[in-house]
Amino acid sequence: MTQTRKNKKETGFGEEEVARWLSENPDFLPQHPELLDDLAAPARELGRGVADLQQALIEKLRGDVDLALQHQRELVETSRANLNSQTRIHECIVAMMSANSFEQLIQTITTDFAVLLDLDVVTLCIEADGTELGAPHSRGVHIVPAGTVDHAMGSGRHVLLRSFIEGEPEIYGGGAPLVASDALARISISPNTPPGLIAFGSRTAGKFEAGQAVELLAFLARVTERAIRIWLKQS
Repeated sequence: MTQTRKNKKETGFGEEEVARWLSENPDFLPQHPELLDDLAAPARELGRGVADLQQALIEKLRGDVDLALQHQRELVETSRANLNSQTRIHECIVAMMSANSFEQLIQTITTDFAVLLDLDVVTLCIEADGTELGAPHSRGVHIVPAGTVDHAMGSGRHVLLRSFIEGEPEIYGGGAPLVASDALARISISPNTPPGLIAFGSRTAGKFEAGQAVELLAFLARVTERAIRIWLKQS
C-alpha cells in the first residue's frame, strides 16, 4: 500500500485532496499561522557547495520563536510566583494587625508566619542588652549575644538569603535541624532597642538563593518592627 493510500485510509484525505482543498481555500494558512510551526519547509536543490540561505533563515526564525515562547512562559511563571508571594505577605500583615495583645503579636510572627509563608521555622531574635543573656519571653523569641546580627548578616545588610546551610541553634533553637535554607531580615524596633532579626527557615535546600527579589521580605520586616514598636509603646 502506498503512503498516499495509507494516509487517505487513516485520515480520509489523500495528498491530492489536501492539496486541492488548500488551493481552493488560500486564506486557510494565513488564518491559522500556528500550523506553519509544524510544517517542514521544502529544501531547494541549488547545486553542490551552494547554501540555501532561505532555509537557514526559516530555521533561525523558528528557533527565535521557540526561545521567545520559552521566555514568555518563564515570565508568566515568575509573575505568578511574585503574585503568590505578595498575597502571602499581605496575609501576614493582616494577621499582625489583627493581634489583640503583644503576646498574640509575637505568636503571630513566630507561628502564623511559618504557616502563611509555607515555611518550617520562623523566629524572632533580639540581641542581649548587656553581658547577661535574658530569657526569652515567648516561644520562638531568642535572645542572642550582642553582635550576632552583624555577624550573621554582615554590617549594613538588611536582608540575607542563604541557599544551602545548617540552621544555627542560637537563631532557630530546637528547630535548627530542620533548616537547610533561610532568609534573614534585620529589624530595628527603636533607637533604644538592641538590633534584631527575623529568621525564615525552610527544610528545602535552595528555596532561598542569591538573586531572588527581597523587597517583599524587607517590607514585611519593616511592618513587623513597627507593629512591635506600637505595642511596646502601649505597654
